[in-house]
Amino acid sequence: MTDKMRALHSVVAGGPETLVLHDDVAVPDPGPGQVRIRAHAVSLNFPDVLMIQDRYQVRPPRPYAPGSEVAGVVDAIGAGVSGFHIGQRVMAVTSWGALADHVLAAASKVSPIPDTMPFDQASALLVTYATTWHALKHRGQLRAGETLLVLGASGGVGLAAVELGKAVGARVVAAASSQEKLAAARAAGADAVVQYPTGDLTGDQKRDLSAAFKAACGDQGASVVFDPVGGAYAEPAFRALGWQGRHLVIGFAAGIAALPMNLPLLKGASVVGVFWGESVERDPAGHQAAVAELAGLYQQGLIRPRVHLTLPLDRAAEGLALLQSRSAIGKIVVTL
Repeated sequence: MTDKMRALHSVVAGGPETLVLHDDVAVPDPGPGQVRIRAHAVSLNFPDVLMIQDRYQVRPPRPYAPGSEVAGVVDAIGAGVSGFHIGQRVMAVTSWGALADHVLAAASKVSPIPDTMPFDQASALLVTYATTWHALKHRGQLRAGETLLVLGASGGVGLAAVELGKAVGARVVAAASSQEKLAAARAAGADAVVQYPTGDLTGDQKRDLSAAFKAACGDQGASVVFDPVGGAYAEPAFRALGWQGRHLVIGFAAGIAALPMNLPLLKGASVVGVFWGESVERDPAGHQAAVAELAGLYQQGLIRPRVHLTLPLDRAAEGLALLQSRSAIGKIVVTL
């Protein structure tokens, strides 16, 4: 094996167009507790876009490769690591560094891939589905028979929420900005759909959207709102919650929301933060148990990561630009 590899680096703060592909980067050696993976597929996520713009809570020292979700084959094992072998098919999450030929990951964040799962789908499983499973099961305590309202229902976590909501036995209302996106949510199992406008919403548009959410969710309202969008969409969705509903704060694709604090009081409702990455750090055993549950759901055919587009490493910036424009339906995967 050559001691040099390719890596797509962020060298200055900015958009996807600022990334630079280097082909002479030293292949890293795994440290204690680490596994090195020869990457076959890397899935892109919206936080990757925020990170290269210095708009994320984590700011790695430059130059660095963005990307936090990888599937491939173990090709080196650090000291103190057991349970893995060279050549094993695995998937892993990292804080960054995945858009490279070789990726280091903490052994606690590396999981085996089921034999029936191809690399592209494995790379698209962890961040979206594990985030969503943590949100719905542990933070939202979604139960069979409840109603789940999913914003951004055509994105990676949105489609995962639709599938996992149905797997739990909930009624799922999917919301997105176009009929094409809603068709994808329908295909994933959504029971009802709501199309919302884009751009800055007027007061009337917010009231109309809240009414549409309430009509779709039914007389009892939503039990859980899954919200990776935020911005002007959060309040109309919160108003559609029923008594003791749970509004799950996943992310802020449309900006950080401002919520009138009388609303949680009047509904006996909760605003629940979901920080999956921190939960993995604090409870690695729980993370591995969740990944095993997701692998089981995959093998039962209850979940299937939707890959919107695959690109080679030298075109990965195009995929990040699609995420930035919020035009992707499902996941974008870089193949190596």
